[in-house]
Amino acid sequence: MTTTLDTKGMNCPLPILKAKKAIKGLADGETLQVLSTDPGSVKDFEAFCRQSGDELLDTQEADGEYTYMIKKG
Repeated sequence: MTTTLDTKGMNCPLPILKAKKAIKGLADGETLQVLSTDPGSVKDFEAFCRQSGDELLDTQEADGEYTYMIKKG
């Protein structure tokens, strides 16, 4: 199951804080798709996943929109 979290228009640290809260509600192995427009979120989500033990499956950027796929570990 994949849950989508739309954080477009929000700046650091809000996308990370909202993602952290959303991931807590997921079961291990479920995925969270995060949508963002914050260019700084690329490094933020990489660091977040390293620290949390969750897996950053994919990062994409198109026209200033970033999409992250995170698997709860």
